Amino acid sequence: MPWLFLLLAIAAFAVAFNTASMLLAVLMLVAALGLMVAWVMGLLAQRVGSQTRDDSLMLDPQELRRMREQAEARRAAAAASGATATAPQDGAPSP
Repeated sequence: MPWLFLLLAIAAFAVAFNTASMLLAVLMLVAALGLMVAWVMGLLAQRVGSQTRDDSLMLDPQELRRMREQAEARRAAAAASGATATAPQDGAPSP
């Protein structure tokens, strides 16, 4: 769609340069300027739209809470296994 604005802007420039009427030339130049701005804004909108993330990939609050609970459980399990690994074993000589 933005390329249509560019083609219309070029056509407006062509009409403005080939007309004998000053009023028509000014109107076509203003229209060409507006169409060029619309073309640039359309290109920018396409670029921004193509780089946005999919909304379905966002986490809802319940999923985020569940993931936090899992991380805390893993952290607690790692701390518990680390504490038992550093404790002296029965029958093992103490330093």
